[in-house]
Amino acid sequence: MKKIILMCSICLALTATNLMAQSARYVPTMKTNLELLKNAKTMQDYNSVAAAFTRVAKAEKSLWVPYYYAALAKLHGAMNDQSVDKDAIAGQVDTLLASAEAIEPNSELSTLHYYNEVLKMTVNPAARFMQEGPLLEKYYAQAVAQDSTNPRIYFMKGQTVFHTPESFGGGPAAAKALFQKSVDLYATQDSIKGFRPKWGKEDAEAMLKKCEQ
Repeated sequence: MKKIILMCSICLALTATNLMAQSARYVPTMKTNLELLKNAKTMQDYNSVAAAFTRVAKAEKSLWVPYYYAALAKLHGAMNDQSVDKDAIAGQVDTLLASAEAIEPNSELSTLHYYNEVLKMTVNPAARFMQEGPLLEKYYAQAVAQDSTNPRIYFMKGQTVFHTPESFGGGPAAAKALFQKSVDLYATQDSIKGFRPKWGKEDAEAMLKKCEQ
């Protein structure tokens, strides 16, 4: 009996040591990867950093944030490279988001779902509007319901409205209120620390200025 207790104690100690080692690596690795994401230029760069975030996610099994940034890297890369297979990238993003949501569904992940549906629609906007339009509305409503103070979902929605023809209820005038709400909410989140999402503030401010011109 004493041997069994001793073995259990050893196993628990080893498990705790492994968790502490992972946590010790987590912060510097995330900082490095976020810097790589910030400086990425090509789809190859974005895929590389997405793979790095995925490795972190597999090591830190209770955290959704690394999966989030892996998905974000692929989305940014695909939106900026017209030569890539956007449907293939979108499928990879869906898989990453599913892994993150298995840990913790939240507004930030719903916002990336919205972003991913935008990516899918850019393949052929006219042909895919009827399919993707309802999904955009679904993820917008879901993200707002999960956290109405998330500035990124209003920024993403504003982008969609801005690029929608005025005859269909879009255009700068219609998008202005969404960008204003986004900018206002970013101002309240300047003090957020850690690795939770912060991106989009400068872009939202730039789009608001476009609407005011």
